[in-house]
Amino acid sequence: MPGENLSRDEARERAALLSVEEYEVSLDLRSAVGGTDSEPRTFRSVTTIRFRSAEPGATSFADLIAPSVTAVSLNGRDLDPGAVFDGSRILLEDLAEDNELVVDARCAYSRTGEGMHRFVDPEDGEVYLYTQYEPADSRRVFANFEQPDLKAPFRFEVRAPEGWVVWSNGVGELTDGVWKFAGTKPISTYITAFVAGPYHYVTDSYERVLDDGTRLEIPLGALCRKGLARHFDADDVFLVTKQGLDFFHDHFDFPYPFGKYDQAFVPEYNLGAMENPGCVTFREEFIFRGNVTRAAYERRANVILHEMAHMWFGDLVTMVWWDDLWLKESFADFMGTFSMVEATRFTNGWVTFANNRKAWAYRADQLPSTHPITADIRDLEDAKLNFDGITYAKGASVLKQLVAYVGRDAFLEGARRYFKRHAYGNTRLGDLLSVLEETSGRDLAAWSRSWLQTAGVNSLTPQVILDAEGRVTELAVLQEAAESHPELRPHRVAVGLYRRSPDGAVERYARAEVDVDGPRTVVEELVGADAPELVLVNDDDLTYCKIRFDEGSLETLRAGLGDITDPLARALCWSALWNLTRDALMPARDFVDLVLRFAGRESDIGVLQMLHAWANSALAHYAAPGWRETGGRLLAEGALRELRIAGPGSQHQLTWARFLAAVASNEADFQLLQGLLDGTAKIDGLEVDQELRWTFLEPLAAYGVVDEGVLAAELARDDTASGKRHQVRCLAARPSAAVKAQAWASVVESDSLSNALVEATIAGFAQPSHRELTAPYAAKYFEVIERVWDERSIQIGMDVVRGLFPSLQDTPQTLEAADAWLASHEAGAPALRRLVLEARDDLARALRGQACDGG
Repeated sequence: MPGENLSRDEARERAALLSVEEYEVSLDLRSAVGGTDSEPRTFRSVTTIRFRSAEPGATSFADLIAPSVTAVSLNGRDLDPGAVFDGSRILLEDLAEDNELVVDARCAYSRTGEGMHRFVDPEDGEVYLYTQYEPADSRRVFANFEQPDLKAPFRFEVRAPEGWVVWSNGVGELTDGVWKFAGTKPISTYITAFVAGPYHYVTDSYERVLDDGTRLEIPLGALCRKGLARHFDADDVFLVTKQGLDFFHDHFDFPYPFGKYDQAFVPEYNLGAMENPGCVTFREEFIFRGNVTRAAYERRANVILHEMAHMWFGDLVTMVWWDDLWLKESFADFMGTFSMVEATRFTNGWVTFANNRKAWAYRADQLPSTHPITADIRDLEDAKLNFDGITYAKGASVLKQLVAYVGRDAFLEGARRYFKRHAYGNTRLGDLLSVLEETSGRDLAAWSRSWLQTAGVNSLTPQVILDAEGRVTELAVLQEAAESHPELRPHRVAVGLYRRSPDGAVERYARAEVDVDGPRTVVEELVGADAPELVLVNDDDLTYCKIRFDEGSLETLRAGLGDITDPLARALCWSALWNLTRDALMPARDFVDLVLRFAGRESDIGVLQMLHAWANSALAHYAAPGWRETGGRLLAEGALRELRIAGPGSQHQLTWARFLAAVASNEADFQLLQGLLDGTAKIDGLEVDQELRWTFLEPLAAYGVVDEGVLAAELARDDTASGKRHQVRCLAARPSAAVKAQAWASVVESDSLSNALVEATIAGFAQPSHRELTAPYAAKYFEVIERVWDERSIQIGMDVVRGLFPSLQDTPQTLEAADAWLASHEAGAPALRRLVLEARDDLARALRGQACDGG
C-alpha cells in the first residue's frame, strides 16, 4: 500500500465506500513523565471505530502512524499486526456491512509539534502535552480514517499522571483515575484535540438569551504553562472572546454548537492557532512576557476571532477535501478582521489587513507556485503547503470584495443559510455559491471563475487627462496582468482624488466607485473635477490588486507621503510603494529614503512595524551590494533619531528601539545597546525588560561584541523556555565558522532539537551580515535537502528547506545552482520542488531589485 501521503483519489474512493458511525478512543498518557528519555517515548492508544461499508466484502484501510501495533481486530476477528500494518496504514479486507475495528497501538510523543507534542519546561521540569493535527496528524495519536469528509462523533477517555488535568473537545470529568469526556457532535478527525498537564487554568462564562427565549450558557476557559501564569492577561482574552461570541451570534443565527470554549496557549507551537472545537490551541507567544505594542494585542484579538469564526466555517461545516480549504480559511481570515473592527476596540483593523495581511497574499500570488483560491490539492503534502497567503489573505481579500459586490446583508444571509443547510456536513464551492446567488439575486459563476478559479494579481494604474483650466477631462483605470497569468478581472473599486489643503495636509476631495472591467475603464463621475495631486485607484481597499501611480501621484508621495491624513489611504500608498520596490520598479534606496523621511510620522503602530520590516528587507535583499553599508548606517541613524524623540514610554519608542537593534552595525550602536543592557545608558521612558534584553543581545552576538559566557549569564537570568529559545538563536548568530558548522549540523545532521529550537537555530544561522561565513553552505544545501525531506517530518522538512535556502548568497551562481537542482530532480517530491522553486523565485526577484537599485 502507498505510504503516509494520502491522495485525493484514495480519499474519494474511501468516502464512497465507508461511513463512520462513531469513535471510542482511550489513551494512557502516564508514560509522559518519569522513566527514560530514550526515543521514541510512547503511549498506549486503543481505538474502536464503528463504521459501515457500502459494499460488503470490499477492501479498504485505516490510518495510523505509530512505532508499533499490539493488536488489531475486525468484527471480532484477530488480525496479525505484522501482516496488516505497514507503519502508516492498516489493511482492512472482507468488510461487512456493519463493522467494528479495534486497534491497540503504541504511539509516539512528538518533538516536532505534530501529533502528541511533549514539552519539558526547563524552568521547573514540568511536562506539558498538547495535540496538533491539521491536516492529517491525528493518525499519530489514534487509528482513524484521516480525511475531512468522514465525520463522526468521538468519545475520548484518558489516563494521565496524578495531579494532571486533561482537556479535550467535550467537557471532561475525572472518575476513578480516568478522564472521561462528553461525546462530540460529528466532526472531522483533524479538529479533535487533547491538552494535558499541570497547566494554569482560568475560567469564566458567557451567557445569552437566544431569539426563541432559551438561555445559551458557554463555559469559558483559558490555560497556559505555570511558568507563564504571572504574565497571563486572561481577562483580556475573555473580553475579546465574549465580544466575538456576541458578534457571531448576532450575525450567524446558529448558536455555538460545541458546548464549552477552552483556549489553550501551548509551548513550541508551529502555527498561530488551531480551531479545535471546544479546545482551541494557540502559540504561547500570545502571552506577552514584556512590553508590547497595541499591534500585538490587535494581532492576538484577530487570531482569537479567526479561530472562533472557524467554529461555524470549518468545524460545523467542513470542506469535502483540501481543494476547498479556502471555504474555511478565507472566511475565517475575513471574519476575523470584520468582527474585530465591529465588535472590539481595534477599530482600525482594516488598515492592518491592507498593509500586513495583503502583503502576504501579494507575495504568494506572484510566486511560480501560485494557484487559484480553489486549489488543485492532489495529496496531503500539497495540502500542507497550501496553508498560504492565497488561501488565507487573498481569499479574505476576495471575500471583502464579494461583500461589496453582493451587499453585506445578502452575504450574511447566505452564511446563515449555508450553516443551516449543511450543519455537521461537508461542502464544496458550489454549495456556498448557490446560497449566495439565492440571497443576492446575482449570477456568481463568472465572478467565481475570475476570482476563485484563476491565479495571479492584477495591477491598476490611473491615467489622467486635464484640460487647459486644470480640470479632469478623462480619468481612466488601466488594468494589467502578468504574462504568466493574463486574466483580467472585474473589480469594484473606489477611486479617490487627493490634494494638499492650505494647512499642508493631503486629503481626499472627490471619490467615485466604479466597476473596472477589461484593460481600460473610464471613471465618468470624476470628469470635471479639479486636478488631483494624488490618484488612489483602490481607495478604501475594496478590491485585491496592486496599486500603481501616475507620475504626478508618485511625485506627491515622494514629497509628502507623511502628509496624507487618512490612515488607510496612507497604508495603501506604503503597500503600493513596497510592491514597486519588490517589482524592481523603484530602487530600494528610494524606498529606504521614504521610510527615513516619513515613517516617524506614522500614527498606526502596526503600519510602522511593517515599514521597519520592509526597510530591513529592502536593505538585505533588494539594495545593490555596494550600497548596503551606507543604507544600514542611514537606517541606524534614523532609528536612533526617532528613538530619542519618541514619547517616553510610548509604543513608538519601543518600536524604534527594536528597529535600532535590527539595523545596528557600528561601534556607536553597539555601545548604546550595551549601555542600555547594563544600565550605564538610559533613554527616558524605555523599559529594558527581559524580551527587549534578548532583542538587544542578538545583534551584539552577531557582530561578536558579546560571547557565549554573556549569553549563558543571560540564560541564567531568564532560565525559561522563552529564554532558552532566545539563547539558542543568539548562539547560532555568532560570527564564527565553527559556530555556523555546529548550527548546521544540529539542524541538518541531527533530529535531537525540538521544532522550536530548530526554528531558533536557523534564524540565528542566517544573518545578513554573515554572507561570507554562510557561503560554503550554499552547495551543501542542495546536496542534503532531498535526504532531509525524506527522513524528517514534513514540518521540520519545511523549516529546513525554507530557512536554510542560501538566499543571502544573492548571486547568479546561486540561481544557477537552484535551477540545476530543479532540473535534476524533476521527479522529486512535488512539495519539496515547490519550496525550492519559491525560494529560487525570491532570489531572482532580489537580483532584479538589486539591478534596479544599482542602475
